[in-house]
Amino acid sequence: MAEALKIAVAGLGTVGAGVVSLLARQGDLIAMRCGRPVTVTAVSARDRTRNRDCDISGMAWYDNAVDMAREADCDLVVELIGGSEGIAKEACEAALDAGRHVVTANKALIAVHGAELARRAEAKGLALNYEAAVAGGIPIIKALREGLAGNRILSVQGILNGTCNYILSTMRDTGRAYADVLAEAQHLGYAEADPTFDVDGIDAAHKLAILAALAFGRDVDFDGVHIEGIGRIAAADIQYAEELGYRVKLLGMASDGEDGVMQRVHPVLVPADAPIAGVEGVFNAVVTEGDAVGTSVLEGRGAGAGPTASAVVGDVMDIAAGRMAPVFGVPVDRLKPASSLPIGHRHGAYYVRLRVFDRPGVIAGVTAALRDENVSMESIIQRGRDPNEPVDVVLTLHETDEARMTRALDRIGQLDAVIEPPHMIRIER
Repeated sequence: MAEALKIAVAGLGTVGAGVVSLLARQGDLIAMRCGRPVTVTAVSARDRTRNRDCDISGMAWYDNAVDMAREADCDLVVELIGGSEGIAKEACEAALDAGRHVVTANKALIAVHGAELARRAEAKGLALNYEAAVAGGIPIIKALREGLAGNRILSVQGILNGTCNYILSTMRDTGRAYADVLAEAQHLGYAEADPTFDVDGIDAAHKLAILAALAFGRDVDFDGVHIEGIGRIAAADIQYAEELGYRVKLLGMASDGEDGVMQRVHPVLVPADAPIAGVEGVFNAVVTEGDAVGTSVLEGRGAGAGPTASAVVGDVMDIAAGRMAPVFGVPVDRLKPASSLPIGHRHGAYYVRLRVFDRPGVIAGVTAALRDENVSMESIIQRGRDPNEPVDVVLTLHETDEARMTRALDRIGQLDAVIEPPHMIRIER
């Protein structure tokens, strides 16, 4: 058997400890499948005294991950620190400059600096693997880069954040308000104390930017992603969606067309019988559309020590076995410009919830604003007859341009009887 692949692990949090434990537990199986053992020779973390439920005895300890990347006796550095800047980026750069392969679970780093790091790796014939950066244990990177490589990928969309999916699923199942369910998710450990990164859609946007680059052979363009979170989704929206035959999901969606790529993360209504509508709780799913294969759906756990460590170890095993591919499917210098389209170019259907005083002429004013923008109404739900109390009016609109929809909603929001800004959710059928 060939000599061991020696790896150094930067970051010994939940995932890092999970990687060390998994490599030890599955050592014989990994060696058999790779044709060589994989050995952890060095680790780096901030606190040497913390109990991590993994055996790090016999491994060299480094207080500084950058020093470890430069100096440790290793062939490969696993970066599990996180963040797009600072020590995580510096450690990956140092490893590549020192001739070490890199495996990372850092979606922010790849979304923001992926092309730069890929160029460094390719210049030295090194691997930069990042399966764990997107959708946890779902092997979507490998699927796009290898299994679907014979296809022109037309679109990719998915539930890319388990925290948001848990919140929306629980709101639907219980009828509880967003703030209440978010607090529960924090208590259960599904959401961070500061949940902004998840609930505002930033985490999903990092992952979508990576998927779009890989799927379409274009530069990574995180800045080109339109991002909206789930903070404005009310229990009433989820109830009305169910009544209309839809479910509310936070989706990341990217499509490639002649005019460029549209990348967007925002809440959507999806038909209740769509495959992605049934993905619940903390699970993730990714749906791809290829010109030869058609629709493919991959579903699984999107986070946690086990699924993420599984993806990291899979990347390590590829390198140990000598399996390498261009970072984004093609050499980085052959990636096409991103050419991202703004959300105003979207053409589709819409759900709108209005909070109004039930007075004569309210609906006439609403329909006039829609008519003037050539927006056609598909259905309306109106309940309540007390003119002194606000009531909901829920509309679904036929497919139209986003720019027209925005102008119509601006006019509707100025009507005297409309007491809150119109709440719009896009419909994806």
